Formats: sequence, C-alpha cells, structure tokens
Amino acid sequence: MKAGERFTVALIGASGLLGRAVAAELARAESAQTWRVVRTARNRVDAQSAKLDLLDHEAVRGFLRELAPDAIVVAAAERRPDICENDPSLARALNVDALRVIAEEARTLGAWVLSISTDYVFDGASPPYYPDDAPAPLNAYGRSKLEGERTLLAADPASCVLRLPLLYGPFTDWNESAVTSLTPAIVASANSANPRASMDAWATRYPTFTPDVAVVIRGMLEHHARGATISGIAQWSGDEPMTKFDIARRIARVLKVDAKLVAQITPTDSTPRPRDCHLDSGRLEALGIGRRTPFDQAIAGLLSNYPDVSSQ
Repeated sequence: MKAGERFTVALIGASGLLGRAVAAELARAESAQTWRVVRTARNRVDAQSAKLDLLDHEAVRGFLRELAPDAIVVAAAERRPDICENDPSLARALNVDALRVIAEEARTLGAWVLSISTDYVFDGASPPYYPDDAPAPLNAYGRSKLEGERTLLAADPASCVLRLPLLYGPFTDWNESAVTSLTPAIVASANSANPRASMDAWATRYPTFTPDVAVVIRGMLEHHARGATISGIAQWSGDEPMTKFDIARRIARVLKVDAKLVAQITPTDSTPRPRDCHLDSGRLEALGIGRRTPFDQAIAGLLSNYPDVSSQ
C-alpha cells in the first residue's frame, strides 16, 4: 500500500451470523478513514452490501477484479452438518469450489485471504487440538471444510485459515446458532402442558461469541495491513466447556425458567459429531490478539434484547 491509500477489505458473507459481527467491528476501522470495507451477501442484501452468489464463479471473479482488495475475509459457507451430510455436493460447491475461485483470483491480485473453518475438522477424541495436529473429520461438513482449507493454502501459502468452534451472537432468528436454537424448547418447557426440554449431555462444546471473533479478525487484518501477515492455520475458541444441556440450563436461568425442566440425554443423531474438539488459541494469544466475553454475560445481553422471548 502507498502512503495515503485506504486498506480495502472484501467481506464475503456479511449478512450471516458471523459476517454481521465482523461488519460491525470493521465499520469502526472504516470510520478512521484508513480502511474501506466492501460487504457482500447472497440473499439478505441491503444498502451497505453488494449481491454476490458464490456459486456464480464468473460473478465472483468479476467482483474481485473490479474491487482489487488488499484482503478478503470469507465468512460465507454451508455450515449445517445435517445439510452437508444429506447434500455433500452442495457442501463442496460452497466450502471448496467457491473458495478455490476466490483463492485463484486473490493470488493473481496479490490479496490476502482469511477463510473461516471449523473445529469439526477433528474427530474430538484427543483434545486440545493445535493448528498442526492431524485432522480427522467425522462428517461431510468437516471433510468439506478440511478440503477447503487445503485448497486455499495450496493456492497461496501466505493466506490464512481461522478455525472456530460453536458460534453464537446477535441473531435474526433462533436457529441462526445452535446456542440460541435451544431457547424455544426451554421456554415451552415452562408451560406445564409441555414435556421437559431434552438436551445433549454428551458432546462438550466451547461457545464462542461472534463479536469476540470479530475483534480477532480485525486484529489479524491489522497485522496484515502492517506487513506482519499471519499465514497458515490459526484458531480461536471460547474457553468455557459445556454441553448443550449445560448451555440450556444457563439460558433457563437467564429467562427465570426452572432449570429442572431441562433434561439431559445422549443424542442419537444420524450425522456423526465429535465429542470434544477444543481448539488451542495460543498462536493468536501470543500475538496479543483476542477477546473473550463470559458466556453468562453474553447470553444475558443477547436475550435481554428480545423482551418477548417468553412468547416464542
């Protein structure tokens, strides 16, 4: 970058759960007039974003060539494990093929790519997991994300993959996150006419707040803008282990619902899921990058924004 030029970031998938948080965080960098952030969305397009379908490869190429960004953050993906298991071709199209197109264009343009991946690239048998540990995904979602990682890094070793665990944050509907999706059943259980809410007490998760991840991503972009590019594999995770049963009981306390109405079960999902994929965040922590909001504080803040929660 030349003196006086703005650092241009393409945020792909700005309308999703994580994308919105990243867009909000990067808006603060834009306000300093030193950054330019161009947001894209596929369906929920607004005045602040451009419509872009990642399945339209020519449109993706045209968008990137016209913008010529310094950095590209890829927050768009097919992230629903059951959908991926039932339609692996769709998972591959979004999580691998689209990323290949972005990576190829980025290499030509000299742009740094930061792509979001998942803890599901591991089998959950031997946590914690470090960036250089051997992946062993159990399901189609994890396999597609692992292939996407390898595709990106093969195209340009200077690019970066950021692995993340279970995300939650400001939402537009309950089902945007596997954390907030538990809420309707918890509320329903408060009605004596409804059975107890049954929640998975087998798999350990590490819920991670999207505004915290947005701070991490901004920190990584700032490193790149200063010429200290972070490449290869990086990881970030919340540090509070809990099952869905634990999460549900915490949500119940926030909603003043009797936690005894939440029952624990061992799941029988058709899609295999890992038991504990705790990601080590040491690489980013050593660089002074990161923020963690306590889960109880974050979930209370989220649910306080929805005063009609008891009617859901």
